[in-house]
Amino acid sequence: MVIRRGGGGPGSEDRLPGRDRRARVLRPAAGRERVVGDPPSVAVVGGGIAGLAAATALAERGVRVVLHEREPVLGGRVGGRTIALPDGTPATMSRGFHAFFRQYYNLRSLLRRCDPGLGMLTGLPDYPLRHSSGLCDSFRRVPRTPPFSALAFVALSPSFGLRDLAALRPSAALPLLDVRTGPVHERLDHVSAHDFLDSLRFPAAARHLAFEVFSRSFFADPRELSAAEMALMFHIYFLGSSEGLLFDVPREPFPRALWDPLAAHLARHGAELRTSTSVEAVRPGPSGSHLVVDAAGARSYDAVVLALDVAGLQGLVRRSPELGDPAWRARVARLRNAPPFLVSRLWLDRPVASGRPGFLGTSGYGSLDNVSVLSHWEGEAARWAARTGGSVVELHAYAVPSGAVREVEEKRLVDQLHRVYPETRRARVVAARHEWRADCPLFTVGGYRDRPTVRTPDPGVVVAGDLVRTDLPVALMERAATSGFLAAGALLERWGVRGETLWTVPDRGRSAPLRALARRFGAR
Repeated sequence: MVIRRGGGGPGSEDRLPGRDRRARVLRPAAGRERVVGDPPSVAVVGGGIAGLAAATALAERGVRVVLHEREPVLGGRVGGRTIALPDGTPATMSRGFHAFFRQYYNLRSLLRRCDPGLGMLTGLPDYPLRHSSGLCDSFRRVPRTPPFSALAFVALSPSFGLRDLAALRPSAALPLLDVRTGPVHERLDHVSAHDFLDSLRFPAAARHLAFEVFSRSFFADPRELSAAEMALMFHIYFLGSSEGLLFDVPREPFPRALWDPLAAHLARHGAELRTSTSVEAVRPGPSGSHLVVDAAGARSYDAVVLALDVAGLQGLVRRSPELGDPAWRARVARLRNAPPFLVSRLWLDRPVASGRPGFLGTSGYGSLDNVSVLSHWEGEAARWAARTGGSVVELHAYAVPSGAVREVEEKRLVDQLHRVYPETRRARVVAARHEWRADCPLFTVGGYRDRPTVRTPDPGVVVAGDLVRTDLPVALMERAATSGFLAAGALLERWGVRGETLWTVPDRGRSAPLRALARRFGAR
C-alpha cells in the first residue's frame, strides 16, 4: 500500500476525524473502488481488532473473506464472554477495561461502520490519577491543545513543587518536543523507559503519575520497555495531539456494543466468520495460492492476513516451515510477550461511595494499577446494581512478576481496593471473576527494527496486530486497527483496488520553535 501524505482536499475522506486541525491524512494508492470480475479470496487468521479491520476493508471492496478465530467470540483482547452469577443472572466477563481515546481515528472509523455517530460510546468526565501518598492529578481542567496542556498539567499538579521544577533537566526532555516515529526510535530505542525517566530528574510522585502510567499501559515494567515507545505514547496522547487525555468507554459490554454489530456488518458483505476455529498451518498452494489448514482440512486462498498475538503468530510460523524466509522467521521467533496481567471483576452487595470516578489510575498501591466502577457507565453493570443495590468494580494489575502466585495476587488486589475505597471493606463479594493472561507484546529495549512489518517476504501474506511496526504514531488498540487496514491495503493494491484512507496524530512536534530547540540542543 502506497501512502500519500498531505493535507485536505475535497471529498469525505478529508473531513477531520476529530477536533485536531493538524491531524494527518494518509491516502492509499489510486485504484478502483471494488474488485472487478472473479473476486480474490483472503483468509484472515485472528478475530481481534486487527483481523476485524482487515476483514472489513477487504469485504467492503468485494473480496471473498473467511475469518478464522480460535476463540468462540470476536474482539481478541477486547472481547467478552457470557458467565452466570451465583443467582443465575447472565453477565459478561471481559479481559478488562479499555479506554477509547478520541485520537483513535482509525479504530473509530471501524466502529462507525455500525454506528456512524458512535452512540455506543460515552465519555468519562475525568481521568484522575491517585498516588498512595495522597497526591492526585486530574485532566478535567487541563487544556487539550499542546503545549498549553503540558504547562497547565505541571501548574495544576500537586506533584510538582518549586524545588522539583528546579531539579528538572529540560535538555533531557528535548526528544519529547519533536517526536517523529523513525528518529525517536533511532535516538531512544536503546534506552529503557526507566532510565529515560531517571535522566529527566522528575519528582518521584510526578514520575509515577505522569509517565509510568503510559509505560504500564503497555503491560510492561518500565525497566524492560523501550523509552522510544514511551516517548511516542506521550506524543500521541499529550504533546502531539489536541484531542486530550479524556476518553470514551462503551455503554454496554464489548460484544454487544462493538463486535456483534460489526460481525453482522461483515456478514452483510459476504464475509464468513469461523469462530472456535484454530488454524494449524499455512502452506504454499498451486499457482501462488496459499493453503490454510484447520481441523476441517485445507482450503486454498489467494492471500492470507496473519492477525495473531505473539504466541499465536510464533506457533503458526513454527508449524508452517515454508512461510516467509529464514530472516523473517527469525524475527518472529525473537518477539516477546509482556509479563502477565490480572483483571479482577467484583460484584459487591453495596455501592461504592458517591462521587467515586468511573475510572481511577493508581500508583503506589502495590500491584494495583487502576480501579473501574463499571456500574457508573456500563449498562449491564448499572442494571445489575440498580436491581440489587450493589456495585460492580474492576481491578487491574499490569506487569505482574512472572513468578507470582495467582491466588495471592487476586487477594492483594482486593486488599488494595480497600485502601483506595475504604467503604468496600464492608461490602460482601456476591461474585468474583478473574482473568490472568500473558499475551500482550513487549516492546523491548532495542527491539524496534526487529519487529515484523505489515509486509512479509511473500506478497500474498501480510501481518496485522499491535505487535506490528507501522512507522506511524499509533499505539495499542489504534495500532491494531491501523495495521489491519494497512494489511488489507497491501493486498488490495495488488488487485488494483483502492484501500482505506487513514488518519493519525501529527508525526512531529506541534510547535516550530520547540522543534527548532529540540534540533539545536537535542544532539548535545
